[in-house]
Amino acid sequence: MTLSEAVEQIEVKYSSLILQKKEFRGETTLLVKKSDLYEIAQFCRDVLGFNMLLDITSVDHFGTHPRFEIVYELYSLTSKIHLRLKCSVAEDELEVPTLSTLWPTADWHEREVYDMMGIIFQGHPDLRRILMWDGYPYYPLRKDFPLEGKPSEMPDIAFSEAAPLQGGPFVTSPGEGNTQVREPRHRSAETSADELTSSKTFIAEP
Repeated sequence: MTLSEAVEQIEVKYSSLILQKKEFRGETTLLVKKSDLYEIAQFCRDVLGFNMLLDITSVDHFGTHPRFEIVYELYSLTSKIHLRLKCSVAEDELEVPTLSTLWPTADWHEREVYDMMGIIFQGHPDLRRILMWDGYPYYPLRKDFPLEGKPSEMPDIAFSEAAPLQGGPFVTSPGEGNTQVREPRHRSAETSADELTSSKTFIAEP
């Protein structure tokens, strides 16, 4: 089965449920309502053969409504095709159905999204933080979370403090070049001050 054939079957069966379809550089993305996500995902697995869930991630469109987006990367080991499903999540309704009953790998992926973005996966068998400690009050990948972090304290368990960014390992240097050129990991210990403000717009030809 080709990707176009798989997408056609989804569109035929769920024509009224597909909110948007995007095709870019051989990739297809389908935007669906979160209320229809589980049914469409199950169809993709059971009928179309998308037997592998590669990843689940989330996007914070801070300042827009709905604010969040959940992204599911599906793959068929048989047909060797990829498909991306997306659903939007409003800030005042931070719940989506778990897909861990369809793909067991969703378990840890959903825990990471919950930990970093604060989105709840209904029906998840063990929804708890996976990177930050239990009781940590913030969601570090939200765009309103400052890069330097926020102070927090849980007596006898853990604490965090804001970390100065100036001169830090992930802080770009001023200059005319783009972020790639000004990114610290591009520079070596011997990089001169003049090179730090290079006007190059890229490091190498793409």
